[in-house]
Amino acid sequence: MMYATARRLLPGWLRRYAYSFEALIEDSVTDLAARLPAGARVLDAGAGEGQYSAHFQSQRYTGVDLGIGDAGWNYAGLDAVADLCALPFAGGTFDAALNIVTLEHLREPGRALREMARVLRPGGILLLVAPLDWEVHQAPHDYFRYTRHGLEYLLAQAGLEVKEMTAAGGLFRLLSRRLLNAAQLAPWLLPFFGPLALILPLLDGLDRRRDFTLGYRCIAHKA
Repeated sequence: MMYATARRLLPGWLRRYAYSFEALIEDSVTDLAARLPAGARVLDAGAGEGQYSAHFQSQRYTGVDLGIGDAGWNYAGLDAVADLCALPFAGGTFDAALNIVTLEHLREPGRALREMARVLRPGGILLLVAPLDWEVHQAPHDYFRYTRHGLEYLLAQAGLEVKEMTAAGGLFRLLSRRLLNAAQLAPWLLPFFGPLALILPLLDGLDRRRDFTLGYRCIAHKA
């Protein structure tokens, strides 16, 4: 909700700076669309309201979701309402798939990733974004958080080879985001926490290990 407000009120450069995780997601989806040829088949597994469909105007986009995550969302634009653990597509149907901050909402994430791998063609690409340090959301359908090692394990078990694993910032970006969360709970704190929230990301280079992070962006290929 806070990010939706930021999209309306903040200039683009400031929004991308303060909400770097969301900026990483947008850039990753844009990059995926740019690397795919026209006509390629793309599966958005956990599409929600289909907010990423506009990136794939040149491709054949298919949005799938179970449609239970957020009671306030409009799922009318989905191409299929389905459980990601039982996708209604033949094996090797898609050239690429994306699963954006959805894996935490699945009771059987390993099974869902195996299904995504099944419907990908050999060499197909999966873009996966999953949270590590994140608040409970879309309750009660919020079950897990993921370390890089957990994601690597699940992807390998699904027959997918990790090509890239990128942390969504380090400790100081995480602290910055938590200050914004505090101001969301108590808006009178924003004049005190807001300036510090903007300064902290400048120190993020001090956290070289990125063990403290909001989440991870993964690029994986089907063997």
